[in-house]
Amino acid sequence: MNKQQLGLRPPMGWNSWNTFTWDINEQLIREAADTLVAEGYKDAGYEYIVIDDCWSLKDRDEEGKLVADPTKFPGGMKALADYIHSKGLKFGMYSCVGTHTCAGYPGSFEHEFQDAASLAEWGVDFLKYDYCFKPRHMSGELLYKRMSLALKNCGRDILFSACNWGEDNVYHWIREAGAHMYRSTGDIQDSWDSIKSLALSQLDKACYTGAYCHNDLDMLVVGMYGGSNSDFIGSQIGGCSDVEYKTHFSLWSMMGSPLMIGSDIRKANQATRDILMNPDLIAMNQDVEGRGAYRIKPEPQWFHADDVFMLVKVLTDGDLAIGFFNLSDGQREMSLQFWDFGLPYASGKALSLYDCWEHREIGVFRERYAPVVPAHDCLIVRAKLV
Repeated sequence: MNKQQLGLRPPMGWNSWNTFTWDINEQLIREAADTLVAEGYKDAGYEYIVIDDCWSLKDRDEEGKLVADPTKFPGGMKALADYIHSKGLKFGMYSCVGTHTCAGYPGSFEHEFQDAASLAEWGVDFLKYDYCFKPRHMSGELLYKRMSLALKNCGRDILFSACNWGEDNVYHWIREAGAHMYRSTGDIQDSWDSIKSLALSQLDKACYTGAYCHNDLDMLVVGMYGGSNSDFIGSQIGGCSDVEYKTHFSLWSMMGSPLMIGSDIRKANQATRDILMNPDLIAMNQDVEGRGAYRIKPEPQWFHADDVFMLVKVLTDGDLAIGFFNLSDGQREMSLQFWDFGLPYASGKALSLYDCWEHREIGVFRERYAPVVPAHDCLIVRAKLV
């Protein structure tokens, strides 16, 4: 991939944090890469294997360089990168703008150019850059610009994933700073309430995502079922139902978020694989124009509730991706009037609708379509003008 394409579409891959947090090692990362290829995830579009926090020693070496923990990663990062590349995948790592990472390992503050050089030397393709332990007197905006400059001049194409949790009005400066994706939310948890809260928080931010700079709603929890070694993420929460994971994946896909798997894909059941590798949803997410999805509230007017809405995403070929989302606790009929996205009855045009979860044609409709959507569920259609 050349620099002209780096970050063009929302990145897709797997990240170690949600399930394994600090409990990572070389064998786990190799097995994740093997699974991504063997189980079809790579063919579906997932290409990055990303190691999150807790990979290094607690101190830099005498030259100030980061050192991979030799117990966790006895072969070193260059050999691990070579293995991942041999699978046709890309390798990602983690650091932080502050003096330390969120788990207390060395951060990249005032080591930005040195660390970027190390990443390039190891063969890294992706950097997740967190926001813990930032000196209070320093501008976060400036620190992200600093690492962006270092990465773009390190001699290797490295995708820059900024992760400042939506702080400091990040929407207003992150694209100019040079990031290819940026976290706009706090950390996700493996719970329906967390998924719903994060999605609702970004519904009015459609204008802040697009090609080369994608609004990241955080990593996916699809298929975790409470299977995290972190109490905060999921081990004391219990996870979600498959219907809720389906809605979660649909929201992230429609809203243009990067699709970074956080579950243990080595143990994924068929329902999880079907959700994560849905080709129709991935195609919407990866549409080359990268447009955000705008919200339409269903008619009638008195029915306006924040947790019941439609999303419309304009696609490159003239089709529309339309999502009917019912985040409420009861079944709802959702009436979509076609004039709300620019198709009046007087045009003489209609829409041919295709169900992206059932993978079947629904039919041709004029002026209005009103499906009944169960609680916590969604309907995603691809609409073609006819």
